[in-house]
Formats: sequence, C-alpha cells, structure tokens
Amino acid sequence: MELIELRDIHKTYYLGEVDLPVLKGVSLNVSRGELVALMGVSGSGKSTLMNILGCLDHPTSGEYFLDSQEVSPLTARERARLRNRTIGFVFQSFNLLPRTTALENVLMPLTYTREDLSEQQMKQRAAELLRKVGLADRIDHLPSQLSGGEQQRVAVARSLVNQPRLLLADEPTGNLDSRTSEELLQMFQQINSAEGITIILVTHDPGVAKHAQRVIHIKDGLIENGTRQPKPGDAA
Repeated sequence: MELIELRDIHKTYYLGEVDLPVLKGVSLNVSRGELVALMGVSGSGKSTLMNILGCLDHPTSGEYFLDSQEVSPLTARERARLRNRTIGFVFQSFNLLPRTTALENVLMPLTYTREDLSEQQMKQRAAELLRKVGLADRIDHLPSQLSGGEQQRVAVARSLVNQPRLLLADEPTGNLDSRTSEELLQMFQQINSAEGITIILVTHDPGVAKHAQRVIHIKDGLIENGTRQPKPGDAA
C-alpha cells in the first residue's frame, strides 16, 4: 500500500518579474515500509521535493497524498498539524538545542503534540529511544559534551519520538566521518526493518544511497529514473 503518492507536482518560485520553475511535473509513489534514497546534485530540485514531502512547503500545482490524505490544498496550519503527527526529520546540521540535555532535546516534539501522555510517560519514551540508538549513558549530556555521531543519534531519537510513519533524512551523514556515517546508515536500516517506518534518504552521495532498497534520481526538476537495489546476499 502506498504511503506517498505524488501526481504531476510542479513548484515555481516567483521572484519579482521572474518565474523560476524548480519541479516540472513529478509523479512518484513510495510504499509503506520502504527505505528509499532520493538522489540529485545541487539544483536538481531534491530539496524542494523534500520540503513538499515533509509538508514544509506546498506545490504550485499537482496532487500530493500522504497516508491517503490529500495534502496539496491544506493550509499552513493544517500541514503543520499533519507534519507533527506523521513525519520525523533528521538534518545534516543536527539542530539540537545547545543548552538542553539529550533527553530534553528528544522530548521537545512531544511537548507540542502528545497531550495524552503524562510527563513521566514522555520521559520514559524519550529515554527508551535514546537507549535504542545507543545513548543510554548520555541522557543527561549537553550537545557540546557529545561527538558529532552522538549528536546525530540524538537527532534520530528526536525524529522518532512522535512515532512517525515517515522519516525524512536530509544529507544525514554530511557532517560525519566515514565510520560514523556507516554506523548511522545501518541504524536507519535497522529502524526501517524493525519498526516498519518509511524512510527517505535525501542525498547526493552514492555511498549513502547504496543503503536504500530503491534509488530515485531527480534531475532538472524531473524524476529521471528509479532503480531497485539488490538485497544483501543476493546473487550478483
């Protein structure tokens, strides 16, 4: 079953008297539970497409269905409500609050969306997620006391705290060394496999894309092709 369905999505930015078309008719389906890489060079339209997928922006024309709900006509407030309920984000720059602990950073999204949970229940959920990403002994540490890889693991835990159905990771290894990047990408694979969360890795790096089940290439605002990746252990 499809989690994401895009139908002929266009996005044009109007800059004074100049029209700048960025997406030029994108149609795309992503199934529930897929781990997909969205690949493209700078200027290809991948960041604009990610913003639309993440309900951070809306298309100029076309239809976007997320979990069977049409997103395109929603207001900014309605998109924000859907985004908070359905989508988690991981960014290259971590985006952690510097004066709050790892636990408090993970808790942050819950304070806006989970009125049905007690404070103790929220802390338990956040602590459990930090344990799952290997930071059980770093709960009370500030970001400045954590390595880059540990900070990104906090960001991953934060992205999962609202139990999203879709996780968008925008160049998630861009600030990490190769060993830490590989560990993080393996963690995404484990989350996808164990939790069934649909994950889209937005990247320009083939080394990141190889961890996905399917690679979707975007060029000049159009989907160029999509390739299914062999599973580990498949015959060459």
